[in-house]
Amino acid sequence: MLAPTLAQQQIRDYNGLSLLAIAPAGCGKTEALALRIQGLLTRSEVVPPRKILVTTFSNRARDNIRERLQAHTHPAQLRDRVTIANFHGLAARIVRAHATVVGVDPSADLPESDWVGEQCRRLGLQYKAIGVIQNVLRDAKQEPLDDGEVEQLLIATGNVNALNIERQRRQENRLTYDDLPRLAELILQRDGVADLYRNHFAAVVVDEFQDLTPQQLRIINRIGYQKTTYAGDVAQGIYGFAGARPTEIDKAVRVECSSVFEFSDSHRSAPAVLGMVNSLTSLTGGQQLNSAAPGSWPSGGLSGLVASETAVEEADWAMKFSRYVLDRAPLQRIGIVARIASRRRFVDEAIAASGLAFHRWDDGVLDTDTAKRMKGMLAQLDTAELAKSSDPLGFLRVAANLEAVQDPGGREALAGALTWCNDLLAEGHSPAAIRSRIRIGDNDTLITVPGVHLLTGHVGKGQQFDWVIVIGAEEGSIPDFRATSMEDLTEEARILSVMISRARHGVIVMHAQSVPAASSGVAYSKQGSRFLSALQKSNPIDSQGVVEWVQTVDWDAVVVR
Repeated sequence: MLAPTLAQQQIRDYNGLSLLAIAPAGCGKTEALALRIQGLLTRSEVVPPRKILVTTFSNRARDNIRERLQAHTHPAQLRDRVTIANFHGLAARIVRAHATVVGVDPSADLPESDWVGEQCRRLGLQYKAIGVIQNVLRDAKQEPLDDGEVEQLLIATGNVNALNIERQRRQENRLTYDDLPRLAELILQRDGVADLYRNHFAAVVVDEFQDLTPQQLRIINRIGYQKTTYAGDVAQGIYGFAGARPTEIDKAVRVECSSVFEFSDSHRSAPAVLGMVNSLTSLTGGQQLNSAAPGSWPSGGLSGLVASETAVEEADWAMKFSRYVLDRAPLQRIGIVARIASRRRFVDEAIAASGLAFHRWDDGVLDTDTAKRMKGMLAQLDTAELAKSSDPLGFLRVAANLEAVQDPGGREALAGALTWCNDLLAEGHSPAAIRSRIRIGDNDTLITVPGVHLLTGHVGKGQQFDWVIVIGAEEGSIPDFRATSMEDLTEEARILSVMISRARHGVIVMHAQSVPAASSGVAYSKQGSRFLSALQKSNPIDSQGVVEWVQTVDWDAVVVR
C-alpha cells in the first residue's frame, strides 16, 4: 500500500464533519475518501450504533470505494459502521420504508429500465417527441410534490402524452427513476422521518458532488447538513442531461462546508496527458494540474492528435496502435472511448476481428453484485423447466430473484443481464458456457483486466487506463449536435476532458473527415471538433510522431511504470 500524500493525510486527520475536497481526476480522491472514513472511525467522531453514509452515482463507483475501504478498515467495521449506496438506491430505501407517510404504496414496482421511454415507443413516438415527454416528466418531479400535484403540473403543460403516461404509471403502481428522489425528498420533509436518518447516520460522504442535482443535494442536507464530506471537481461535471448543476451545487456546498481542501498533484497521468487536460481548463472551469513525479514517466508520456480520411481508417489505425502496445506491454489496458457508442462501431468491429483481448463496457453484466447473482442463478438453472416456460425471460427473472433486489441500479443491471442471458440461451448456449463468460466478481474485473476496453465517456468516468484513444473528435460528435447553449458546450468540453484524463501513459485524440451515418450508412463529411484548437496548445504530435514515439520509447520502463 502506498503511503498517503500530504493532501490525503490532511483529509484523513481533519477534525470536524463538514469539508469540501476539490479533487481533479487522478489526484487520489477515492483514496482520500477512504482515509477520511477511516479517520472518522478511528477518532470516534462516529461511534456505534451510528454509521457513516457514503453515496455514489453508480454501482461501479460504489464498488471502487468499497474496494479502497477494505484496505483501510476491518471487514466487520466496514459491514457494521459504513453504509454505501448510490443515490437511487438510497431513495428507494427511504421510499420502501416510509412511503405510507405520503400516501404511496411501499410495494410499488421499483424501476429497472427506462419505462417512460418504452411507453413512448409503444405509442410510436419519434426521437424528439420522446425527449420532450421525458423532460416534461423529469421537470415536474424535481420538487417534493405528491402525485396529485405532479398531475396538476402536467395538465398545465398541455402535454397529453406525458399526462397519460403518468396516469398509467400510477394505475400500474410503479415508480420511475424520477419518482424515487421526488418521493424521498417529500418523505424527508417530515421531521420525524428525517430525524431517524440524522440519528442513524452521524456523518455523510458524497463522492463526485458536482454530479448532484439540486434535489439530491436537498436530500443529503436533510440527512447530514454541515456533517457531510463532499469530494469531486466541477470540471468533471458531465451529467447536465440528468439534472446536475455543477456550478450551482459548488456554490451551495462552499457555503455549507467549514473547510475546503484543493488537490492539484496528479498521481495518475504523465505530463503529456496533463498538458492536454490543462489545455481545456479555460473551457471546463478546471484547475491546472501538475504531475506528482514528472521524471518517472518514460519520455514524459504521449499526447497525439491523429486525423483520418474515413472512420474505417480511423478504426484500423486504433486497432494497429493497440496491437503494437499490447505486443510490448501485454498486461496493460487500452481504453478506446467515444462520446456515444454508435460513433465507436467501426472500432468495435476492427478490434473484434483483430484477435486482441477486448471488453465492451456497454454490456449489461458489469458490477460485482450482478455477476455474483447471475453466476449463482446459472449454476442452479433447471433447463428442462425453462424449456417448458411460455415466458423464458420471466422464468429467469424469478430464478434470479429479481424482485428481492431493491436498489434500482442493481435491478436495472440485473434485468439487463437477464435479457442478455435469455438471448444467449435462445441461441443455444449452455448455462455453463454463459456462466464462463461472466468475469466480473472474479479477480480479473473490468477495472483491472488487461487488453482493449471499449466504452463511452460517461461509462468510463472514474476509471483509468494505461492508454486512451478518443474516437470521433468531430463537430456533431464532440461537441454533440444537440449542444447549443454555452452551458451545454461547457459540459461537452468537460466530457472530452474526462475522457482524456482517464489515461496514464498516453492519449491520442482522433477524428475522421468522413463518417457514415449510423442509421443509413450514408457517408457525410465531418469537420474537426472546435475543441481541437485548444488541444493544439499542448503541442501534441501527429500520426507520424506517434509512430516514432512508440518506436523509440523505453518499453521496459513503460511496463514497470
